Order: sequence, then structure tokens, then C-alpha cells
Amino acid sequence: MKNKKLHDDLERLRSEISHVATSDIESREKLNRIISDLEAKLEKPDENDDGLVKDIKEAIQHFETEHPRATNILNDIMVTLSNMGI
Repeated sequence: MKNKKLHDDLERLRSEISHVATSDIESREKLNRIISDLEAKLEKPDENDDGLVKDIKEAIQHFETEHPRATNILNDIMVTLSNMGI
């Protein structure tokens, strides 16, 4: 169930990337990198995840003012990861 929620949140985040200005390459790359890392975590849940949580927290701070919807999705992802024990 938690993996389903995480997959759904990833889809929402992918959709949100299309709303990020094409000139904001750094933000797009950061979101795509987080999505890739989360997908890798879903495939291998026993892998080390210290950097993943840190990256998501940094992304939340980065997107907080300019991309509030992306921030909300990232916060949802953090809650799901926390519930998974990550």
C-alpha cells in the first residue's frame, strides 16, 4: 500500500515537472534526480537511503516559494518514506 502511494506521488511529481518553467533547468534536473532516486529505492528497498532523505529535504527548501505544488508533493513523499521507516 505504501509503495502504491509513493508511486502515485511520483506520478504527480512527474506531472508537476511539466509546470516548471523550461528556463528553470536546475529545478527540472533536481526533480528528475529525486524521481530516479526514489524509483531506485522502490526497486531495492534495502539499499542505503541517507542521501535520498537529505536530497528531498533540500529540494523542499529549494522549491518552497517558487513551486509550492512540487513542495506539497515532496512533503507527501517524505511522510510516506517516514511511514516506511526510511
